[in-house]
Amino acid sequence: MSHTPLGIRQAQKQKTRQALLDAALELLEEQSLSSLGLREVTRAVGVAPTAFYRHFDSTADLGVALVDEALGSLHAVVSELLTATWDSDERIARTVELIAAHVRAHPAHVRFIARERHGGVQRVSEAIGAQLGQFAEEVRAALSHDPESVGWSQEDLLMLAGLYVDHMVMTASVFLTTPPEEFARAAGLAERQLRLVSLGRRHWLDES
Repeated sequence: MSHTPLGIRQAQKQKTRQALLDAALELLEEQSLSSLGLREVTRAVGVAPTAFYRHFDSTADLGVALVDEALGSLHAVVSELLTATWDSDERIARTVELIAAHVRAHPAHVRFIARERHGGVQRVSEAIGAQLGQFAEEVRAALSHDPESVGWSQEDLLMLAGLYVDHMVMTASVFLTTPPEEFARAAGLAERQLRLVSLGRRHWLDES
């Protein structure tokens, strides 16, 4: 009978679970989740393959946990942007700066989402889509309180919110692979794209 206190066992279990996630994320820098074997992950952590199943049902289950972790770190960026005035040049520049800072802080998370968003593991791509959809709903709710949104349908506001979220993910993916000497150009293009969306927003109701 084990005499290890429950709290210590739980802490050890959580530590092993996080080690498996960290090892998987590192291994996924060079491959897709569909090609990742659980033995690779457990070997990297130094535990028996059977230990994997104390924490995850499958590599797909591990992938979904990585989605929660990766998009959880991105949520801080979304939350800050929700308080912003989207259309000012200063705000647009700040938005691009926040995305760049996120890529510098969490490159492995960005790489994982970029690769697996349309990857071969359906549960994982669906989990990414669901969370990005939730981000878009949060942005839509924030936009609905903006005076410039008067007259907009909720459907159109959600479409606009989805554009902002998609642009954020796309820009993060571009920054991830942009060499330092090209970064200013890539950031400038991202800002111009946001200005184009903002211009379209201001004139969206003109026809009606």
